[in-house]
Amino acid sequence: MPLWLPAVFFGLITWQVVADGPLLDADARVSRALVHPDRGSELLADLGNIEVALPVLLAVLGYVALRRRAAGAARWWLPPALAALLMAAVPLLVVPAKELTDRPGTPVHPGSGFFPSGHTATAAVAYGTAAVLLLPLLRTAHARRALVGACAVVNAGVGFGLVRRGYHWPLDVVASWCLGAVLLTLFVLLLRRSAPPSAPPEAPPEAPSGAPPEAPSGAPSGTPSGAAPQPK
Repeated sequence: MPLWLPAVFFGLITWQVVADGPLLDADARVSRALVHPDRGSELLADLGNIEVALPVLLAVLGYVALRRRAAGAARWWLPPALAALLMAAVPLLVVPAKELTDRPGTPVHPGSGFFPSGHTATAAVAYGTAAVLLLPLLRTAHARRALVGACAVVNAGVGFGLVRRGYHWPLDVVASWCLGAVLLTLFVLLLRRSAPPSAPPEAPPEAPSGAPPEAPSGAPSGTPSGAAPQPK
């Protein structure tokens, strides 16, 4: 995904929230149609809790670090370390945005400081970076597709649960998905830049100095090309 695309969407949504733009009317209509607090939406929203997402990410970081170290990978510690730094950056980005926008909450949960959704951003980065780190360790394309699909389903479930439960407006969730997409794209780019360069193919060994050139294919050994063999 181009890095600028989710960044532009995040900026546009933030502008609508700050300016109380017309997009907020549609946001309120969607919220009224979806809000229906129940146990299922509560469980889905809880998947974005830091108490749930962070242990999952830490388990994946430890597993990937051990696998890379056992395989003798160069800088085996770097991808897990980058993922941990990215996770630490989430509150540093979300909390100031909440204070600056100061968006009121839904009628179910009144208050302020609901934009963007911290639970959505936490889930997107935690489960997203875990999936990116696990992908190279999977041997089949089917397993990789299943992992990406599971990550997408979990994040969609978190967003739906937050809106259904009334914890967030839909645009709060969409904006955090955009923010998560920016961070995950940066993560992938950093992994590519930090990967050790592949070794160039080895050149064939050179013939010793003064050695006669190798005879062309089909010519008798020691006989110049096109010359008749001398009688013994």
